[in-house]
Amino acid sequence: MPANLTPEYLEAERRFREAQTLQEKLAALEEMLATIPKHKGTEKMQADIKRRIAKLRGELARRRGAPRQKPFFHVEREGAGQLVLVGPPNVGKSSLLKALTNATPEVHDYPFTTRVPLPGMVEYEDIQMQLVDLPPVAPGFSEPWLFAIIRAADAALLVLDLSDDDLLVRLEETLDLLQQNRILLGSRDSQTPGSQPYGRTEKPAVLVANKLDAPRASANLEVLEEFFRERFSILPVSAVMGTGLEDLKHRMFQLLQIIRVYTKAPGQKPKLDEPLILKRGSTVLDAAEEIHKDFARNLRFARLWRGKGINGMMVERGYLLEDGDIVEFHI
Repeated sequence: MPANLTPEYLEAERRFREAQTLQEKLAALEEMLATIPKHKGTEKMQADIKRRIAKLRGELARRRGAPRQKPFFHVEREGAGQLVLVGPPNVGKSSLLKALTNATPEVHDYPFTTRVPLPGMVEYEDIQMQLVDLPPVAPGFSEPWLFAIIRAADAALLVLDLSDDDLLVRLEETLDLLQQNRILLGSRDSQTPGSQPYGRTEKPAVLVANKLDAPRASANLEVLEEFFRERFSILPVSAVMGTGLEDLKHRMFQLLQIIRVYTKAPGQKPKLDEPLILKRGSTVLDAAEEIHKDFARNLRFARLWRGKGINGMMVERGYLLEDGDIVEFHI
């Protein structure tokens, strides 16, 4: 069977051949593995790429004196989902991370303060979401691993500076660089995080218009909305003043496209402090499988509580769940 390699795979292969550092080679190999067509004709190629990735990771670990050490840009996923802060230099991404989490990034008025990914945890009601500050997306400065992190995240916050009269130019530059690396940001609710039609990653995003407290912020916000309201949900905020941050947390939760489902045992109160985190569109059976596969296999039916309208209704395994549902499983 022919391999039918995509242009995206061939581009990643070219970057691998031209890579100068082990980190660059590793990022290119991981892109090759992500974009190679998955069928019988490429099984040997996939195995070879995996072998080379394992070899490079081992070499990096030996050089750093720590067996199986992750690359410096690796961020361990935590919480209900991972969102990344994306944007041009000096738009206030680090200030947003500091305002929304307990992380303590360096915050300065000059650009390129952030050199490596820095994660923090955002508290939203009864869950936590991981927010990762990234180096800026800028021509001549952005390395391949930066785009690999964006592609792997569940959603993105695209940050702009409302005090910048050239914010439309900065936005176009950022979107062009992302598109060159096969990343398309948008706020369509129908998007599935991480989906890759035709080798391109479509990432749910909200456009965060930061520095609402700046003198020319209102005028620049009107210009931004005029040109980009059709593509993005635009949320004006001020990291310094705290304006709009609660709305931003709610929008982050929506971008993750998840629901919280609570469980209860027959005759007992629901566990309202231990929600199951499921993808939107999940069923009763999906919730049972999240607990244990054997539990799901023996499930006969469930009872459902939802707001004031549904109180202990019997539902089948394929019943669609909503955020905030309480489920009682019967096996």
